[in-house]
Amino acid sequence: MSANKKVPVRRCVGCQEMKGKKEMIRVIRTKEGQFMLDATGKKNGRGAYICPSGECLKKAVLNKGLERSFKQSIPAEVYEALEKEMGLLGSKE
Repeated sequence: MSANKKVPVRRCVGCQEMKGKKEMIRVIRTKEGQFMLDATGKKNGRGAYICPSGECLKKAVLNKGLERSFKQSIPAEVYEALEKEMGLLGSKE
């Protein structure tokens, strides 16, 4: 008899859809107040998740999804790091 494992799901701060935790990019705020991308999903800190798509990133910026999750303003470098992670830097019109 095999037990079915639950797949952890998280809500995207951009599109507000629930998706598997492994499919998304985690942004964390450390105790020191630094923001960083967490590829492993295991680093300590307050986390927020975003889908790896440019559309979700645009929505997160417009609706201030990350700001709401962390209850503070987010430095521009965090958004730049997300764009770089998603490969969007060269695709701007």
